[in-house]
Amino acid sequence: MDGIDRRIINGLQEGFPLSPHPFAAAAARLGLEEAELLARLQRLRADNVLTRFGPLFNAEAMGGGLTLAAMAVPEDRFAAVAEMVNAHPEVAHNYAREHALNMWFVVATERPEQVRAVLEAIAADSGLAVYDMPKLEEFSLSLRFEA
Repeated sequence: MDGIDRRIINGLQEGFPLSPHPFAAAAARLGLEEAELLARLQRLRADNVLTRFGPLFNAEAMGGGLTLAAMAVPEDRFAAVAEMVNAHPEVAHNYAREHALNMWFVVATERPEQVRAVLEAIAADSGLAVYDMPKLEEFSLSLRFEA
């Protein structure tokens, strides 16, 4: 990453313009041409520097449900269980961890009461316990780079 990449990452965390040409507006705010911004974002995604580019929704503020869940999955079943878990459209993302609870995933639902049903379905599908770790308090963090 160079200084311009760092400036892009820092700047886009401050919000993305809602306009007919949002990338042009974002590029102008960053002192870039739209084509350069798009090319750099594509490269950052292709290089896995950015794993995701898109909005971050607050499911709870929109009336939905949200929780972090974890499972202890035998290594020989990990890929199959990950596929099972990820087949649920409510699973926002899923991570492998080096821990007794080695699979962690986020469930986001349209209504709060749906969270429990999704976790129960995953437990039934996999035959494994699913540990619900609901949020007690939210902390906002941001990642900033020196440009």
